[in-house]
Amino acid sequence: MKTNPNKLWIIVLALGWLFDFLFWKNAPGVNFAIFWTACLIAGFYLLLSNRHRPHRNTLLLLPLFGFFAAVTFIRSEPMTTFLAYTFTMSTLTLFTVTYLGGRWIKYSLVDYVTKVLSLVGSILTRPIIFTSDARKAQAEAGSQPSKYNFMPILRGLVIALPIVAIFASLLASADAVFNQRLENFVDVFKLENLPEYIFRMIYILVIGYGLAGIFLHAANFSTDEKLAGEEKPIIPPFLGFIESSIVLGSVVALFVTFVVIQFQYFFGGNTNIHVEGYTYAEYARKGFGELVTVAFFALMMLLTLSAVTKRETETQRKIYSGLGVALVALLLVMLVSAYQRLNLYEAAYGFSRLRTYTHVFLIWIGLLLVATIALEITRKERMFAFAMLIASFGFAISLPILNVDAFIVNQNIQRELNGTDVEDLDFQYFVQLSDDAIPPLVDALQTPSLPDSVHEKVAAALACIRYSRDQQLNDREYTWQSFHFSRVNADNALKSVKSKIDTYEIDTSEYPYNAVSSSGEEFPCYSYYYD
Repeated sequence: MKTNPNKLWIIVLALGWLFDFLFWKNAPGVNFAIFWTACLIAGFYLLLSNRHRPHRNTLLLLPLFGFFAAVTFIRSEPMTTFLAYTFTMSTLTLFTVTYLGGRWIKYSLVDYVTKVLSLVGSILTRPIIFTSDARKAQAEAGSQPSKYNFMPILRGLVIALPIVAIFASLLASADAVFNQRLENFVDVFKLENLPEYIFRMIYILVIGYGLAGIFLHAANFSTDEKLAGEEKPIIPPFLGFIESSIVLGSVVALFVTFVVIQFQYFFGGNTNIHVEGYTYAEYARKGFGELVTVAFFALMMLLTLSAVTKRETETQRKIYSGLGVALVALLLVMLVSAYQRLNLYEAAYGFSRLRTYTHVFLIWIGLLLVATIALEITRKERMFAFAMLIASFGFAISLPILNVDAFIVNQNIQRELNGTDVEDLDFQYFVQLSDDAIPPLVDALQTPSLPDSVHEKVAAALACIRYSRDQQLNDREYTWQSFHFSRVNADNALKSVKSKIDTYEIDTSEYPYNAVSSSGEEFPCYSYYYD
């Protein structure tokens, strides 16, 4: 790139303008995926044209990028979209730092931290260094600067604009004819928005500068020649085997005692829920929080001890691995207990977002614990970071596949149809769900076997949702850059049952609003948070 630096700057500034075009005054939608896909394509073009070919292991990250980028305009449930944005950027970050080396599968936790910090440093400084190096390279080669070098022109314009603006205002005050012509010029180019234009130009330049740093980092600092702790441990083992064994053995003994004493309480089912005054909610929430906390800190303790413990003989290694496996196995028993507690809670009160997240999270943390046992037995502890990465990706992938809000609607309505008598269908909770929930609600409304009581609640919820969405649409118009499949599907679904929803009138005489059926029954259009 040093031989033709202008190509880099033209591309990154074009991407900066693309960002402005896609996002300025536009709601998030397909624009996010378009922008980062364009950045990926531009990066490939620059790197391949300079004979920087990606490692084949790095290319494995592309399907993950495509999946998460697509989720950003397919699902609208908050946690799902947050994770989609986060993992789209995380995948691109990992792609950048391992572009040439492709050894991301062998990264340790330290490698992830150092690689990201190195990338941040490149974003801040590398474009300046690159410009200086390109000039030196041209001078050493005896070549003249390109006559098409536009950077001096750009710098000149940035300096000249405020100076010309000051002189123009003074001259306008001095001469009425010039002032009139200047106003006509301003009207043509809408220069009354000059502060806005300057602001947009600045962030276009900042984005272009940052992207230049990213591309340069991928081209020069992504070889993965050395990984942290690969040749020798980052922290040499300093803790004796006996000390670590005592710590691990004590914790294992405590966990064994806890599991034995609480075994009936763990797995006794509904008969034990009200022991000592526990309600359904207390039984599930209180147990879940503490058990997951114990699992997390116990796992961190095991990994820390594994890194600092001296194991000089084969017998010591086997004893330590046995204690570690026992610890993880007991943690798995506790997580199974937490999972069952959550099942009981959901059977009694139905599903919510938090309960659904927790359900999926427990599965993946359980799989991570199983992987930890396998890595300990095979003595491949370095792969734990990769196992944790896979578990994180698995959790983030599971939510859009599950379609959280649609899952909640289907499960809670099915629970009502099954005749669960602990708690009635909370249709008000449906009101706070995203557009993802609307198609399954419409499907339920169109189900002939739906009881009248459930039919009324679902129709009332849809009436409330439509009213809320209509109010939002009155305040905002969506451009093609904000296209979102979830919103389009919701609009089409609501149109298909318009005649049924129209029988409910929204009473806005006082807040909170109510949906009033043709028979006069009122259904509140507000929701309250519950976990």
